Amino acid sequence: MPLLPQNPLLKDYQLYVSQLEEERGFAHQNTRDKCLLMGEEVGELFKAVRKSEGLAIDPESSVGEVKDELTDIFIYLCAIANRYDIDLQKAFLEKEEKNKKRTWV
Repeated sequence: MPLLPQNPLLKDYQLYVSQLEEERGFAHQNTRDKCLLMGEEVGELFKAVRKSEGLAIDPESSVGEVKDELTDIFIYLCAIANRYDIDLQKAFLEKEEKNKKRTWV
């Protein structure tokens, strides 16, 4: 089982997800598969948020915790970034530089 270092950086999470996918037999899934799976997790997040906000949900429906659903989405995000060889930390910083130049109204 892969291990995360103390105080991991975003690149450490990406490496960890890559290693987990190998270990668990998910490395063969392509980007489309990961996007579809992440989409399902987004739906589960919305359901968890509905529950936590007191909105009506199907009482027979299985609902996870917001933190768990966010973590699942983060795992898929790392997996998709890995398939495109994107360093998410670098991409985040580059995107924020672009955003700083935008006018937000």
